[in-house]
Amino acid sequence: MKLPELEQATIDRVVEMAWEDRTPFEAIEIQFGLSEKDVIKIMRREMKESSFKMWRKRVTQRQTKHLKTRDFVAGRFKSDNQKT
Repeated sequence: MKLPELEQATIDRVVEMAWEDRTPFEAIEIQFGLSEKDVIKIMRREMKESSFKMWRKRVTQRQTKHLKTRDFVAGRFKSDNQKT
């Protein structure tokens, strides 16, 4: 599947949200229409290989990156740039 054409500012925001521990992939999907697989592709493309590997390791160990595995409904922080 081909990624949609995105402006650099949008890509930067997606990368920023993906790095945030408490921003779930579902929030990125709602705001930008990108699935978790799309976000992973963007992160792989935009980051150095070592940074991508470090990010993937962090993400797979975080319960907060997926709404289904969270043990709370709302976090303590919500970015002003985040719609959900």
